[in-house]
Amino acid sequence: MAESEMCARSSQELWTILLGRSALRETAQIEAELDRNGERLLQGLSYYKPPSSSAADKLKANKDVAQPLKDFGLRISKLLGLDEQQSVQILQCYLQDDYRGTRNTLKTVLQDERQSQALLLKIADYYYEERVCLLRCVLLLLTYFQDERHPYRAEYATCVSKLEKDLVNNYQQQFEALFNAEAPTWETHGNLMTERQVSRWFTQCLREQALLLEVLFLYYAYFEMPPSDLLTFTRLFKEQGFGQRQTNRHLVDKSMDALVDRIGYFSCLILVEGMDIDFLHKCALEDRTEQHQLSNTPDINKEMDQMLLTFGDISHHGPVLLAWVLLRHTLQPVEAGPVVRRLGQTTLQLGVFQYLTDMLKALGNTDNNCTASTARMCIYGLLSFVVTSFEEDTLGSQQHLINAACEVLAAPSLAELFWESKPNVGLEMILDSAVGVFPHKTGPLLQLLTALLSDKSTAKRVYTFLDKMSFYTEVYKNKPNDVLSREDETLWRRLAPKLLYPLGAGQTNLRMPQGCYGQVCVGEQGYVVRWDYSYSSWTLFTCEIEMLLHVVSTADVLAHCERVKPILDLVHKIISTDWTVSDCLLPLTSRIYMLLQRLTSVINPPVDVIASCVNCLIVLATRQPAKVWSSLQHTGFLPFASVPLTTMAQTISAEGMKAGNYGNLLVLFEQPRGEYAVTVAFLRLVTTLVKGQVGSTQSKGLIPCVLLVLKEMLPSYHKWRYNTHGVREKIGCLILELVHAILNLSPEGESEGSTPSLQSLCIYSLANTEAGQAVVNIMGVGVDTINVVLAAQPSSSGSCEGPGQVLIQTVKLAFSVTNNVIRLKPQSDTVSPLEQALTQHGGHGNNLIAVLAKYIYHKHDPALPRLAVQLLKRLASVAPMSVYACLGSDAAAIRDAFLTRLQSKTVDLRIKVTILEFLTVAVETQPGLIELFLNLETKDGSEGAKEFSLGEWSCLAVVLELLDCELQGQYWCPPLLQRAALAFLHALWQDRRDSALSVLRTKEKFWDNLTTPLFGTLPPPSETTEPCVLESCAFVMKIIGLEIYYVVSGQLEGSLKSALQRLSSQRRYEFWSQYVRELVCAACEGEDGGMRSLSESQMLISAWRTLLILSTSHSEVMQLKEDSVRLKLFMDVLEGTKAALLMPQSVACLRLGSMMATLLLVLLKQWKSVLVSAPALLPPLSLMLENVLQADQQLMERTKAKLFSALISALHIQGLNGGEITQLPQLLLCVCETVQDEAVALIDSTRHITQKSDAQEDSMETDTPRSVQKDQRDSVCVLALHLSKELCRADEDGEQWLQVMRKLPVLPSVLSALELSLRSKQNLYFTEAALHLLLTLARTPQGAAAVAGAGVIQSICLPLLSVYEGPANGATQAFSRKPLDAPCWPGVYRLCLSLMESLLKTLRYNFINEALDFVGVHQERILQCLSAVRTVQSLACLDEADHTVGFLLQLSSFCKEWQFHLPQLLRDVQVNLCYLCQTCTYLLHSKKMLHHYLQAKNGDALPQGSHPQRVLQPTSKEQPLSGEREEAESKALQAVQCSLLKILSKTLATLQHFTPDCCQILLDQSMDLAEYRTLFVLSFTTPAFDSDVAPSFGTLLATINVALSMLGEIEKKKEPAVSSEETQALKSLLMFSMENCFYVLISQAMRCLKDPAVLPRDKQRVKQELSSELSTLLTTLFRFFRRGSPSSPASGLLPSPQTKPTTTGAKVTQEGQEPFIQLVQAFVRHVQR
Repeated sequence: MAESEMCARSSQELWTILLGRSALRETAQIEAELDRNGERLLQGLSYYKPPSSSAADKLKANKDVAQPLKDFGLRISKLLGLDEQQSVQILQCYLQDDYRGTRNTLKTVLQDERQSQALLLKIADYYYEERVCLLRCVLLLLTYFQDERHPYRAEYATCVSKLEKDLVNNYQQQFEALFNAEAPTWETHGNLMTERQVSRWFTQCLREQALLLEVLFLYYAYFEMPPSDLLTFTRLFKEQGFGQRQTNRHLVDKSMDALVDRIGYFSCLILVEGMDIDFLHKCALEDRTEQHQLSNTPDINKEMDQMLLTFGDISHHGPVLLAWVLLRHTLQPVEAGPVVRRLGQTTLQLGVFQYLTDMLKALGNTDNNCTASTARMCIYGLLSFVVTSFEEDTLGSQQHLINAACEVLAAPSLAELFWESKPNVGLEMILDSAVGVFPHKTGPLLQLLTALLSDKSTAKRVYTFLDKMSFYTEVYKNKPNDVLSREDETLWRRLAPKLLYPLGAGQTNLRMPQGCYGQVCVGEQGYVVRWDYSYSSWTLFTCEIEMLLHVVSTADVLAHCERVKPILDLVHKIISTDWTVSDCLLPLTSRIYMLLQRLTSVINPPVDVIASCVNCLIVLATRQPAKVWSSLQHTGFLPFASVPLTTMAQTISAEGMKAGNYGNLLVLFEQPRGEYAVTVAFLRLVTTLVKGQVGSTQSKGLIPCVLLVLKEMLPSYHKWRYNTHGVREKIGCLILELVHAILNLSPEGESEGSTPSLQSLCIYSLANTEAGQAVVNIMGVGVDTINVVLAAQPSSSGSCEGPGQVLIQTVKLAFSVTNNVIRLKPQSDTVSPLEQALTQHGGHGNNLIAVLAKYIYHKHDPALPRLAVQLLKRLASVAPMSVYACLGSDAAAIRDAFLTRLQSKTVDLRIKVTILEFLTVAVETQPGLIELFLNLETKDGSEGAKEFSLGEWSCLAVVLELLDCELQGQYWCPPLLQRAALAFLHALWQDRRDSALSVLRTKEKFWDNLTTPLFGTLPPPSETTEPCVLESCAFVMKIIGLEIYYVVSGQLEGSLKSALQRLSSQRRYEFWSQYVRELVCAACEGEDGGMRSLSESQMLISAWRTLLILSTSHSEVMQLKEDSVRLKLFMDVLEGTKAALLMPQSVACLRLGSMMATLLLVLLKQWKSVLVSAPALLPPLSLMLENVLQADQQLMERTKAKLFSALISALHIQGLNGGEITQLPQLLLCVCETVQDEAVALIDSTRHITQKSDAQEDSMETDTPRSVQKDQRDSVCVLALHLSKELCRADEDGEQWLQVMRKLPVLPSVLSALELSLRSKQNLYFTEAALHLLLTLARTPQGAAAVAGAGVIQSICLPLLSVYEGPANGATQAFSRKPLDAPCWPGVYRLCLSLMESLLKTLRYNFINEALDFVGVHQERILQCLSAVRTVQSLACLDEADHTVGFLLQLSSFCKEWQFHLPQLLRDVQVNLCYLCQTCTYLLHSKKMLHHYLQAKNGDALPQGSHPQRVLQPTSKEQPLSGEREEAESKALQAVQCSLLKILSKTLATLQHFTPDCCQILLDQSMDLAEYRTLFVLSFTTPAFDSDVAPSFGTLLATINVALSMLGEIEKKKEPAVSSEETQALKSLLMFSMENCFYVLISQAMRCLKDPAVLPRDKQRVKQELSSELSTLLTTLFRFFRRGSPSSPASGLLPSPQTKPTTTGAKVTQEGQEPFIQLVQAFVRHVQR
C-alpha cells in the first residue's frame, strides 16, 4: 500500500527531539527543527483545524495517498472533528510510530468493521497525545529559555522571542474555546462517540485547559502582564469559577478532580503573578510605590475591587484576594481601607495559608519541575510581603503559616535567598516568632530550619544559628519558688542555678545559672518566660533524646516522640546536605542506635520516629558503612541469623533466622495500617550497606536482611494493603534497586569459602524461588499498562516524576536484574524456574518474550526499549527456545517496528545499536528469527539454482544504507552505528548464511563501501580515536578474511579483488601493520588513552593477526607477494610483540603479547625464505623470553611455549650468526632454568597422578588424559628441551653448555623426571625431548662425560624396563606397527639405545661398564628384537633392530670385557646376529616373498605420506587407483629393503669384531684360536628361510651375491625418480656390506682352516668351495668395476647411527685397486696353494 511522504513531523517526535532524547542533538539541528515548526508552536491547538469541504477536495485530488487511506482519513475526520488532510496526516504518523501490525494486515483491518473501529479509537488516543505534546513543547521552551545551564538555551530563547507577541492571545482564545466547547455526541461525530469516548474527550479537554493555563503562567513569570489583561483574566476566571463551572460539568467524575483543581491552581497563580507582588514589595521597601503599574489605573482597580468583593465561595480565591489586599493596602492605604478589611476577613476565612500548602504540594516537588519552582517563587514573594505588611497574630494559625513557608522554601534557590535577605523583613519574621517559643515548642523552628537547608552554605548557617541561641522560653502554670520577680510580674530573676532536664549525674544536660533574667508574659497557658540565657540547641537536642530514652516505656513517650522527630529530621537533612557537620553532631547520631533499639521494642512503637532514625543511619552509612553496621548489630533492629550459615540450602530455607525488630514492625504494624515509612527506609539502608560493604567481610551478616527481602517482601509486596497511592511502586523499585546493587558487586568483594555470598544467594533465589516469578511479573507489565499510567498522570512535564516514572524505573531494574542473573548464574544442565518462566510459550502472544519485544513501541524513556532488547539478546543467546515461535502472529509486526526504529533518523542512537546487536546474536542462535529479519525473496535462476533478492522489509537494506560511504558522517549514521552494522555482517559471514551472502556480494558497491574503513586515515593511537572505529576496521578485516578463506579464489567478486589490489598498491598493508604496532605499544605503555579502548584494540589486533596468517597461504589473492613488504610486516609484528612482552604492565598487556607471539610464530614458520635476510632475530626473542619467564606463571604458560617455538624456528632459519654468539650464554641460562623448573614441576605432578591412580586401584589408562594435560607436544617443558637441544647443536664446542651445567643442576633434574616418567610410563613427549637433548649433548666428549657423570644409566637402565614390560602386554606386543614418526614408547626405547651407542662411541672405555649393565638388563629385549625381524617387517620393528645392532656394533669393540662380564649373552648375541644376517639376506634376495609378507602381515605398515590419503579409503573406482596403489606398495617395499640393508651392513660390521683379524690370522701362525668361536657352519648351500637352518658359509656367499645383484639392478634402472644422492648412498651401503661380508668370510674360513678340531677333509672342501666361489665373485666384481662403482665407506667404520650411511660422490676406482679386492685375491691365492 503506497504511503505518501509525511508532510510534517508528529508533535510527539518534535517533543522527543526538543528534550534531547533523539538522534538530533546538535544545536543547529534543534534550531532547524524550531524554525520549521515555529508556526505550529505559535498556533498551539488551533493548528488542528476543523473539517472543511476544501480540505476534503484537496485530499481527493491528492494522488500520492492510497484510496483506502483517504476513506479511512474521512472516518477519522468525522470522529475527531478534524481537518480531512490533517486526519490523513495523523493516520500516517500513527502508522509510522504506533501501529502494532504490518502493512499487509492494515488492508484487512481497514476492510473489517470491528477491527477498523478499534483502530479508529487508537488513532483518537494518538491524536489526543499529539495535541498534549504540542503544548508540552511550548512549556519546554518557556521552562529553559533563560536557563544558562541548558545546552539549547540560545535556540529556545530565539524561538520564544518569535512566539512572544501572539502567544497569549492565541492560547487565551484556545482556553476559552475549550471551556465553552460543546461535548461531542454520536449524532455529530458518528456512532463511535459513546459515553466512554465522550468522557475520554472531556478528560482531554480538561488536560488541555490545564496545560494552556500552565503555559500562560510560565509566560507571565517572565513577561509583565498589562493591567487590562489582569482585568480580562480575572473576569474570565470568575465566570468559569476557576475551572469549576465547566460547560460540561455534568461530565466531571472523581477521576477528573485533580485536573479541575489544577485548572483552579493555575488560574489563581496567573492572577497573583499578574499583580506583580515581588515588584510591589521592592517598591514599598524603597518607597517608590508609584512605579508599580497598578498605581495609576484607578478604573481598573475599582472594577477589580467590585469583582473581588464577590469572591469568597471557592478556596482558589484565597491567594488572589490576599495578593489584592496587599496591593491595595500598599498603593492606596486610605482609600481602599474598607475594601481591604472586608477582603482580608474573607481571605482568612478561606484558610489561604492552608490552601497555599495544598496547592504547592499538588504541583509536585521541584527536582525537575519548572512550574512547581516558579509557583513557589511567586508565592514566596506573596508570603514575604504579607508577613512584612501585617502583624503575624492577625494572619491566623502560626502553624499554617509555617507549613506554607516550608512548602515554599522547597524551591532550591529560595533558602539561599532567605538567608541573604535583610533581617526583620519577610519570612525572617516568621523565623523570629518561631525562635520566640523555642524550646517550649521545638516543632515550628525545626520545621522552618529543615526547609531552609538546601546546600552546604545554608547548612553551615543553620548549624551556627542553632549553636548560638540566646533565649530559652519556658511555660509555668504556677510561679516557681526559686525566682525573684518584679511587682508587675514582667521580669523574673533566677535565685539558684537549675538543671533544665531531670537526667542523672554525669549525663549531658543544660544548666541555667543563678541570676538569670527572664521576661514574663502571662497568657492562657500561664506564665510564658523568655530567659536571657545563651546555650547550644545541639546540646538541648541531645538532652531531648536522652529524655526520650528515659521515658520510653512510660505514657509520656508519644509526647516526647513529637519533640524528637523534628530533631531527627533536621539532623538527617543537615548531614545529607553537608557531611562535614556530622562530627559536631556525634553526640546526637551516636544515640540513634539506642533510640532505635528502645523504640522498636515498645508495645506500640512510634513508626514515624523509627523511620526518621533509620533515615539518619542511611546518610551515615554512605560514609561510614562499617561503623554503622557494627553499631546496628547490637540494636536487634535488623534481621539476623541465630545459627552459622553454611550451605545454600540451609540459607534459602531461612533456618535459624530471626526477622529482628524490623520484621515484627512490618508484620504487626505497617502491613495492617498500610503505611510503610520504615520499610522504605529499611530498604534504602540495606542497599546503602550493600554498596558500602564491598570488599569487607561483613557482607555475610547482611544475608538475613536480603533473604527477608527476597522471601517475604519481593514475592508478596504487591498484595499488601496501601493507604497512599504510589508507595507500592516505590517499594518495588527499592527492592529491585537492592538486588541490582548486589548483582553489581565486584566478585572480589564477595565472601570466600562455603558460606553462600550475597550475590550467589540473590542469583539462586531469583532463579529458583518465587522471587524470580515476581521479577518476571514486573517485566510482564507491558508497554500498554505503562502508557495508561503515564496518561493518567495530571503532571504536564511529561511525567518527570510520579507513579509512571517509578513504574518505568522498576521495569528497567527488573530487566537489568534478570539480565545479570542469567549472566552470572552457574552453568547447569537443568533449566531453572526463572528460565522456564522467561521462555515458556503462552497462547495469544501473552508470553514474556512477546511482551519484551513490544517494549519497542514505548516512546517516553528510550532506555526502556533498549534494556528490553538487551534482555532479549541475552535470552536469545542462552535460552533453549525460538524467539520467533514465542512472538507468534506478532512476529512480522514486531519485525516492522524494529526496522522502522532502525530506519528512523530521529530514534535514539543507542536503541538502534542495541537492535543491531540483538540481530547479531540472533544470526547464530535464532535461525527462524533471522530469516524473518533478512526477508529474502527467492526466484529460480538461470541454471536451476535459486537466486535471492531483498524483500521490502529486509534488515539488510537498512544495514547497507548504514554502510554507504556517501552517507557516512551524517548525524544519523555515526561510527557507533556503523560498527554495529559491520558486527551484524560479520555474524552473517561467520555463520555462513549463504542466502544473505549471495545477495550482499553481488550488491553494487558493496565491497567498496565495506572496505572504506581500511582506506581511512586514523590519528596515531597515542591520540584519542573513537574505539568503535577500531572495531569497525576489525570487523571489515574479519569479513574479508572469511570471504577469502571460504570462497575459491577464482570465484571471488571482481570488486573485492580490485579492493584487495588497492590495499596492496596504496600501501595499506604497511599502514595497518605500523598502526597495529603503534596500537600495541600505546596499549602497553599504560597510558589512559591506550587503556581506555583496550578491548577494541585487542579486537583490531586479533583481526589483523587473522588477515596476516591468511596471507601466508593466500598471498596471490591478497596481493601480498613482495618480499620487502613481508619483511616490513614481520618486523612490525616483532616490534609489537617486543613492546607487549618487555613492558607487561597488566594482564591485558600480557594477553596482547600472547596474541602477537602467536602471529610471530606463524610468520616465522611460513615466511622462512623472506626472513633469512632479516636482521638478527635471536637478540629480541631472547630478551622477550627473559622478560616473560619473570612474569606470572599461569598467564604466561602459552606465551612461553610460543617464544620457545619461535626461538627454535629462528635458529633453523638464521642459525647462530657470529654476532649473536653473545646472546647464547644468557639465553642458555634462561632456557636451562626453565627446563629445571619444569622438570621439577613435572616430577610433582607425575607423582601426584601416580598416587591418585594407585589410590583408585584403577588401570593407568583412566589417568592418561589427565597426565596429558601437563605433557603435550607443545608444552613449555617439551619445547624448552627442544630449544636446549638446538642451542646445544649450535654451540659446537659445547663450552657454553658446560658453564651452564656448572651453575645449574639441569641434568640431575631432567634425569630424575626422566626416570620417574619411564617408571610410570607417563610424559611421553617430555621423555622423547629429554632423550633428544641428551643425545645431542653426547656428541662432544665433555657433554658425554657430563651426561654419564650425572647418572644417566641409573635413570634409564632399569626404569626403561617398564616401557616395554607392561602388566598385561607381553613382550611381543612391544613391536608395534605404528607409523615410524608417531611418538610412542618403543620410540623412547630406540632413543635410549641410540643414547647408549653415542655415549659408548664418545667415551669408549669410560662407559663400558654402564653399557654392559644396560645390555645385561635389556638382553631379552635385544635378543627378541634381533630374532623378530623374521616375523615382523614393519618399519618400527626394523628401526629398533637397526638401533639395536648399531649399539651392539659399538659394544663389539670391547669383546674381551664383554666376554669377561657376560659370556653367555655374548654367545647368544653372536648366534642371533648370524641368524639376523641370514634373515636379511633371504628377505633382500626374495622380493616376492618380502612383498607377500608385507601384504599379509603388515597391511598397515605402509609408511604415512608415502601414498595419497585416499588410497586407504574404500572406493568403487578401483581401476584408476590401482596404479597409485602399486606405486605406493613399491615405495613401501623399497623403504623396507633399505632398512634391511642398513641392518645387514651393521650386523656384518659387528660380526667382524667377533671374528679374528684377517691380516693377523693370515700372517700370524701362533694365534690363539680359542678366543674366537666359530660363527658359521661348514655348508655352502644357499640357506632356506627357516629358523632351523644354521647360518653357514653359504649364507655369507649368498649375502655377497645379493649385494652384487642389487648393485646390478641399480645400474640397470637409472631411474630419474630416485635421486642420484639416494642411489649413491645405496651403492655405498651395498659395497660396505660386501666388504664386511668378504672380511668375515675370509676370517671365519681361516679360523676353520687353522682349527685342529676340523677334519682335513672338511678343510679341503672349504678350500675348494671358497676358491671357486670367490673366483666367480671376483670376476663379477671386476666386470662391475669396469663400469665404475662407488668405493666402499673407508675401512669398515660406519658413520654415526644418527645419520644415514650416505657416503656419496666417491671417485670411481681402477680395477683391482679396491683394498678389499686385493685382500680377497690374496686369500684366494693362499687357499689355492
